Amino acid sequence: MTSETTNTVRTTQSQTRSATTTEVPTFGWSAYAERVNGRFAMIGFVAILIIEVTSGETFLRWAGLLP
Repeated sequence: MTSETTNTVRTTQSQTRSATTTEVPTFGWSAYAERVNGRFAMIGFVAILIIEVTSGETFLRWAGLLP
C-alpha cells in the first residue's frame, strides 16, 4: 500500500459517521437528550400499537380513560 492510498483510507474512515455519539451527556436540551427522548417516544408509540392490536380496544379505553 502506498502512502497516498494510506492517506486516502484514513481520510475516508475519518469522514464516515458513527451511529453512536462521542458527545458527553449534559443536563438540559442537548442533541444527546433529544436523541434519547426520540428513541423512548418511538418505543412508547410501538407499545401503544401493540396494546391496541392485542386487546382489540383503543388505548384510551384500555387504560380506562374513556368509558
